[in-house]
Amino acid sequence: MGRTKTNSGGGGSSQSPLTSDNSTSTAAAETRIKDLLKELYELIHQIQDERAQGEHNLTNISKTHERMQQEQKITPYYKNKLKGLYKTAMQDAELEAELLRKALDKITEVKGIRENRRLDSDRPKPIMRRGVLMSMLQQNAQTLPLWVSKPGERPPPLCGAMPADSNYVAKPGDKVAARVKSDEEENWILAEVVNFNQSSNKYDVDDIDADEGKERHTLSKRRIVPLPIWKANPETDPDALFMKDTLVLALYPQTTCFYRALIHEPPKKPQDDYSVLFEDTSYPDGYSPPLLVAQRYVICCKEDKKK
Repeated sequence: MGRTKTNSGGGGSSQSPLTSDNSTSTAAAETRIKDLLKELYELIHQIQDERAQGEHNLTNISKTHERMQQEQKITPYYKNKLKGLYKTAMQDAELEAELLRKALDKITEVKGIRENRRLDSDRPKPIMRRGVLMSMLQQNAQTLPLWVSKPGERPPPLCGAMPADSNYVAKPGDKVAARVKSDEEENWILAEVVNFNQSSNKYDVDDIDADEGKERHTLSKRRIVPLPIWKANPETDPDALFMKDTLVLALYPQTTCFYRALIHEPPKKPQDDYSVLFEDTSYPDGYSPPLLVAQRYVICCKEDKKK
């Protein structure tokens, strides 16, 4: 006889406890995302109001300087007025920066919830066309949060060129550079963390490039380099960037592999990319022409200088 599904109690639901738990978890995640987006909307309006107030104050500062130039003298009145205006301008800037940090925290939390939902899903990961994958990687780099330091604050680990702590463990879903062996050669590839085994001190990671077949690798911690989770601001934290002529590993444009390169020019503005010179024996000096690579995909190279 074949097996048949039966419902005990006649009118009872056939939904399994696991399905019910998943539905509850999904509903809770959706509710949390909606709440976060509402809070983000309110924060954006507060930021706009604060910026408008700050611009009004900056206009007053500019007008006061113009009057002083016209009168060609600095009176105690103007000194006191400018002192008050500059103090207010600093307070406005600090408040706006604090609101921006809160907004960035909300965005990070929304992205985290959505990523967790993707990882918890039972559905197989979709295989992406190369063009779609490249666009996704570019968007991921562009939307990497910018670290905004408070006065006197040092950038944290994984901000720009800042390395991870020695005891850092990447979370499932995190993107990393992984050193894998294939066809007797070792290559650094872009991969996604599946899990970390504390007892063996090894990661399970998936090759991000679905076009070449999704491969899972089990690798020791020393073969994994976490990618930056914040962009460093060149204007406030230049020390958190790789300097000119530093040897790095960089993701070659339109690929998912990291190669050795020298920093040609570090970013000058928050939205700028690195300009790098990839090692390439087909060129007379052994390096490619300058190519742009986002902060997200430039990491420390622990190997020696050019072989």
